[in-house]
Amino acid sequence: MTLRALILDVDGTLAETEEAHRRAFNDSFASAGLDWHWTISDYRHLLKTTGGKERMAAHRATLGHGPTDAEIAALHRRKTARYGEILAEGGIALRPGVSNLITTARDRGLALAIATTTNRANVDALAMACWDQPAAEIFDVIAAGDDVAAKKPAPDVFLLALQRLALPPEQALAFEDSRNGLKSAQSAGLRVVITPSLYTQDEDFTGADLIVPDLADPGFATRFEQWLT
Repeated sequence: MTLRALILDVDGTLAETEEAHRRAFNDSFASAGLDWHWTISDYRHLLKTTGGKERMAAHRATLGHGPTDAEIAALHRRKTARYGEILAEGGIALRPGVSNLITTARDRGLALAIATTTNRANVDALAMACWDQPAAEIFDVIAAGDDVAAKKPAPDVFLLALQRLALPPEQALAFEDSRNGLKSAQSAGLRVVITPSLYTQDEDFTGADLIVPDLADPGFATRFEQWLT
């Protein structure tokens, strides 16, 4: 079937944002007087749990003690605000090939959607940092983590994006950087392009339709043209 839409993950796919997220978590823990500090190694492991609140709850479970669910929710709100501040300071950029893909999609009449486990505020923060526009000015549909009952690797967020696009999965192409994202998109019936990120480069992407270092890779351009015809 004719390709009519692209559905993109955010963190690690549009931009290498995970270090900014890690910094925002640690800053929020410190400002709340919580003696948590996530190292790169800690965060790589914690990323296997999708969703910020869920990640904090998983860390609490590992320790056997920690903040209550209500306190985790408050910490997450603080962390979201801090993440926005960090991105506004500059230094974040789209991954290679992403800007060109967005332009090409528009030129070819393709719809653009987001399917992410992060929240809408974080999507807007990244869009403002990279495009100087809110996400709704760039993407036709935004399906975020707080919009669905189950986060990746469950298919819910991709199914929601497809529902809002009013398209079957055969007419869309997903872009991901993680194993959880791959499983989520595949479970929604989508073809998937994988661009491993700094935190996911050692994961198993067996079954992906295409795996390339980034979207500036010539192999992607060739395959993308095939999907468009």
